[in-house]
Amino acid sequence: MRIAYLDMFAGIAGDMVLGAFVSAGLDPNRIKSEIDKLGLGNIELRVRKIVRSGITAMKVDVVVAGEIEKVEDLGADIHHHRHKHSHDDSHHADEHGRSYLEIKHLLESSPLSERVKRDSLEVFRRLAEAEARIHDTTVEKIHFHEVGAADSIVDIVGTAVCMELFGIEAVYTSPIRVGSGGYIEAKHGVLPVPAPAALEILTGYPVIFNDIPHELTTPTGAAIVAALSKGVLNDREMEIGMIGYGAGSREMERLPNLLRVVIGEIGSVTDEDHVVVVETNMDDINPQLIPHIIEKVISAGATDAYVTAVMMKKGRPGFLLTVLMSEPIMEKVSNEIFAQSTTLGLRIQYVRRSKLRRDSKTIRTSFGDVKVKVSSVDGKMRVAPEFEECKRIAGEKGMPLVEVMQRLNAELNRT
Repeated sequence: MRIAYLDMFAGIAGDMVLGAFVSAGLDPNRIKSEIDKLGLGNIELRVRKIVRSGITAMKVDVVVAGEIEKVEDLGADIHHHRHKHSHDDSHHADEHGRSYLEIKHLLESSPLSERVKRDSLEVFRRLAEAEARIHDTTVEKIHFHEVGAADSIVDIVGTAVCMELFGIEAVYTSPIRVGSGGYIEAKHGVLPVPAPAALEILTGYPVIFNDIPHELTTPTGAAIVAALSKGVLNDREMEIGMIGYGAGSREMERLPNLLRVVIGEIGSVTDEDHVVVVETNMDDINPQLIPHIIEKVISAGATDAYVTAVMMKKGRPGFLLTVLMSEPIMEKVSNEIFAQSTTLGLRIQYVRRSKLRRDSKTIRTSFGDVKVKVSSVDGKMRVAPEFEECKRIAGEKGMPLVEVMQRLNAELNRT
């Protein structure tokens, strides 16, 4: 499996990611040809070499209408600076950024690939949700001052483009360094380092607070990690292919302000993804309704659902309903839970899931053609008949279900 390993020894920002992939060998013109599909206007990627601590890195500047963008931070409230003034009214309008819904529409209506749109939207969603929590509002009302500007959109969408062009199947990282003890000037005042949005986004991710008083990790960099990474790469054998270094804008004395990307292959028998876990406790529900609730949430698209007997406050027996689902259908499934049960509230968690890779096949057996699931662990093949197939055969043959399952498992897994 081809992966990109982000070594964040000096943090991460969107422009550093672009620079690292260009340094690793990606033609910036290929990135730009994809970015142009967004119709953002006169956009240029200006690439130059920078040497820090004897390491040659690439610095990618986004040039909008002839002006090099200089962004001190990529959060929703941070000030935006340009190297020179423009007389282009549309350019000045861009300084005010865009709302989350405007960016969502811009991406969804573009001719970009589905993967690039999906990955980009996930980064923007993480940013919008963090800002909504900080400002006690909803994602629909979030207006990005900097992330909504063209240069920041290029950083995020360009990162998704790089992942696709390099054929990256998974992203892993080092623990993320964020700096501490410093301050940044923001639209509504002075903010501490790390920025509140960056910390919100990185909730649950391994973070290192060092004593460098600069913003090592911007909210956009944090969102790229949170949205695209499968976690920290620990004790995994990796065959290194390409290495690249992307430079940030700031010169720092104590460490080179660089992001390192390592592209290579790791062996894997598992797939990983992110799912939403929705839970609720119920102590006033008729137990006869529980199978019906599970059936309804599964029909609504949930991946799995189950109920656990629990002891609730004041010694009352109750039930814990747990439902797994993909994020896009969370609202639909949640509404189904409210409609079918007595609960008044839900707990929602975003979790990472690891699962064995499997294939579905039809295999000839003594019972005829049977649909099976095929997986592998430590080089050993596992073949398991589909449960519904076993039920069908048991009914057709007039045999006990347990006997059908035992005979099929023995037949399919002969050594």
